Amino acid sequence: MKPDQFDLSGKVALITGASRGIGFAIAKTFALAGAKVVLSSRKQDALDQAAEQIRAKGGEAFPFAAHTGDGESVKELVAKSITHYGGVDILVNNAATNPHFGPLLTSEEGHWDKILDVNLKGYFRMVRECVDSMRQRGGGKVINVASIAGMQHQQGMGIYGISKAGVLMLTKTLAVELAADNIQVNALVPGFIQTKFSRVLWETPEIHQKISAQIPQGRMGQPEELTGAALYLASPASSFTTGTVLLVDGGQMAGVDLF
Repeated sequence: MKPDQFDLSGKVALITGASRGIGFAIAKTFALAGAKVVLSSRKQDALDQAAEQIRAKGGEAFPFAAHTGDGESVKELVAKSITHYGGVDILVNNAATNPHFGPLLTSEEGHWDKILDVNLKGYFRMVRECVDSMRQRGGGKVINVASIAGMQHQQGMGIYGISKAGVLMLTKTLAVELAADNIQVNALVPGFIQTKFSRVLWETPEIHQKISAQIPQGRMGQPEELTGAALYLASPASSFTTGTVLLVDGGQMAGVDLF
């Protein structure tokens, strides 16, 4: 293996949900690997702070607020990214929402609309807008951040899990359809990661204890523990990897007792 297989110099990476948590950790890693990173989420102030932290470490970052649940906002985000850096080589679909926690049948249709619009259709919108630039640049990488909740039932996370199951099939479908364009599409599947998004899970002692007991490593992960896998999927090292599901879950799915 050549050392430069993980080098992202000259590449432009667009990352949604990038102002904190998993998205920000991935953005920092990509910038350190040489990529120019476009940071997006809904709040410009948070993005500006995140971009400044990356620049302070010598990286290049362009923050631009957008809402992936809005088609026109997505178009503007991608257009601004191309104008600013000349194109898009890497897309990390990470933005997500989950306004409902509890039994599935206690949910409202509005919960379904919001979750699917951001977590699933938002990913589709982003790929659709980025793919022409990737084709023009000779290929690209799409990393769809899914969840183990899309692979196995997780209590209270029904709609969220359904949306993430959809992300897994979206990934496989796009991987096949875009393979001839030298665009690799893969899913990064975190287990339980300690972020602001998952705060209710680790700040509630009984839930935290139950989750930790399900994980062979006995703890929740940290955002930085996903970045090596993300770098692999974004780099030339994964040139023959597409349509795959890469689990980073502390062994949780391997430890599931099916009998």
